Amino acid sequence: MADIIQLLPDHVANQIAAGEVVQRPASVVKELLENAIDAKADAIKLIIKDAGKNLVQVIDNGIGMSETDARLSFERHATSKITKAEDLFNLQTKGFRGEALASIAAIAQVELKTKQENQDLGVLLKIEGSKIIIQEPIATPKGTSIAVKNLFFNIPARRNFLKSNTVETRHIIDEFQRVALAHPKISFSLLHNENQIYHLPSQNLRQRIVGIFGDRINDKLVPISETTDIVQIRGFVTNPKFAKKTRGEQFFFANNRFIKSNYLNHAILNAYDGLLAPKYYPSYFIFLEVPTNSIDINIHPTKTEVKFENESTIYSFIRSTVKHSLGQYNIVPELDFNRDNDLDVPYNTLQHSNKETPTITVNTNFNPFKTETSSFTKTNYSPKKETSKWDALFVDTEIDMQKDTAEIPVEIESDFSQTSLFNDNEEKPTSKTFQINNRYIASNLKNSLLLVNQNLAHQRVLFEKYLKSFTETKQLSQQLLLPSEIEFTKQDVAILFENKQELQEIGFQFLEFKSNGIIINGIPTHLKQEKVLSFLESIIDDIKLEVPENNTSFLTYICKKMASSYAVKSGTTLTNNEQEHLIDELFSCKEPNFSPSGKKVFIHLPFDELEQKF
Repeated sequence: MADIIQLLPDHVANQIAAGEVVQRPASVVKELLENAIDAKADAIKLIIKDAGKNLVQVIDNGIGMSETDARLSFERHATSKITKAEDLFNLQTKGFRGEALASIAAIAQVELKTKQENQDLGVLLKIEGSKIIIQEPIATPKGTSIAVKNLFFNIPARRNFLKSNTVETRHIIDEFQRVALAHPKISFSLLHNENQIYHLPSQNLRQRIVGIFGDRINDKLVPISETTDIVQIRGFVTNPKFAKKTRGEQFFFANNRFIKSNYLNHAILNAYDGLLAPKYYPSYFIFLEVPTNSIDINIHPTKTEVKFENESTIYSFIRSTVKHSLGQYNIVPELDFNRDNDLDVPYNTLQHSNKETPTITVNTNFNPFKTETSSFTKTNYSPKKETSKWDALFVDTEIDMQKDTAEIPVEIESDFSQTSLFNDNEEKPTSKTFQINNRYIASNLKNSLLLVNQNLAHQRVLFEKYLKSFTETKQLSQQLLLPSEIEFTKQDVAILFENKQELQEIGFQFLEFKSNGIIINGIPTHLKQEKVLSFLESIIDDIKLEVPENNTSFLTYICKKMASSYAVKSGTTLTNNEQEHLIDELFSCKEPNFSPSGKKVFIHLPFDELEQKF
């Protein structure tokens, strides 16, 4: 029988490896940025087009490569980071496997320009699908410029699985932020379709956080710092009162490498125990420095999942450090620069001063019903001898009361009289519904008991109302008396700009998109002005989580979002008329059985089944 096992060709092996290393354009961004950092660059520029699908280019001023190194860098398992297996436990660099460039070149068109400082000319390489097309000398600045074009051009099935430009851009920005946060001393810039998204000069960590997430976050940051023999902890957490309903800016770094750890995230939440409302989450930017031989970063191809040698100890240190910093922050008094210091009495003055305890004198003869006021002093008091006859004030009243009561027969009910619990003459209640625990509405439905979730029912009613309003009539905007400027991060502004047309269709009017916010002069008629910020923030968070991707249209998603925001909440007391009106509107909907999110709105329990319960 013939042999059936054979070695795969290099280009096929590279494509298989690319499936682990390169999942989307953001994966290319991560690998190229980390290579630029390993090249000791202090200025890095990232250029993308069409969410990285057509171009991802990284330009750095690092040490560059020789012609031989440039050629070898695209071979599998070729690296300058390690030479033996023991080096895996003493890593000081980002990349080390030697698979990134080989995998990228297998599924894209790559153009590399690089030059070392002591060379007169650099080298140009053009590669398509692992095949070198051009290799020649070129005049180029010191450093490296690598452009990855037409990602997955030779694997169209993979390209079809990419998300929309908005989603892919968001993933790229996420990777850019992680690398930029880990290296605040390096200057970074990001351009998307020739529009500058970020320009971050060399700065300290706090400035870098503010530069990425906007000025609003500056007042929310609480610094943390702790140094032990096992781990050094530094960074920032946010004040509990600024917690968000979504897991927003949460960053863990180990030895300046972004990591994901549910275990350590639990330590943060544990430190906030008792300080957060239910389902609210804090933001944090925490950097851990541990010995390189006490951490294993080679357990996942993306190198975001790591294993610590002393994980439980690090958990305890993080929890106590964060809790200590939050305690310090909460007890520090605010400085009042308008305070008059002359009003402050030194403690030593109070401690050595001889103060007499004041005496208290009570006038036991004081009568508030006296017509004449009396006065007394601390040392000398004598009440007036003349007293008015207070009983004379009630003489006329007694006479009138006797006259009135004499003419009115009075029936005295015995203390032991017993009335029927159900009085047949009593008026029966006419309400068809009643509330249970201010969450559910109960009513009769033929031969069964109907229980309606009031929040989900109102969501269904509002959703169909908004959807009909948006689709059948042209939406008019509420014109604001004065244009409103709302501050957002650059990433959030980019998301709003990508969805500008859809937001305008529902009634938003934008005057300007700035680098750090937007200016609007019109909002949807169904939206209250005080809820505009929270509404837009909710949309941005959902887009980051790719929630709209699961809906048929952005308009449908918006209607669901507005219905969820304005529906009557569980725990709200409703009058009988409101209960009946809500049920009438629910059963006039096209789809009363389910809420816009697909949850069951009501249940009915037949009386036969109810009878069996007893």
